Amino acid sequence: MDSTEHMHLILIILAAALATFLTRIGGYVMITQMKRIPPRMEAALNAVPAAVLSTLVAPAFVYGGWDVAASMLVAFVVGLRFSSLWMLWAGWLVVMTIRHVLI
Repeated sequence: MDSTEHMHLILIILAAALATFLTRIGGYVMITQMKRIPPRMEAALNAVPAAVLSTLVAPAFVYGGWDVAASMLVAFVVGLRFSSLWMLWAGWLVVMTIRHVLI
């Protein structure tokens, strides 16, 4: 990697850091200036946890292999009916069974 590519990489990292900082501080400043949060903004803020969870789970489901996908499906079905602890146990049990018995 020559010095020009190295400098470009540093500038990209700094630009990403600045963009992240500005969006975070901008959201904080915007919300603190409001007397009340509009319903559309509240709905958007309520959707953030689901969006973050899907960005964490989707790559593992698609690229993690069939054992991971099967355990996630089982955990999802169990999670619809039981508590999150049972969901975690079910997903773990399925992936460990597949890895130790079938693979």
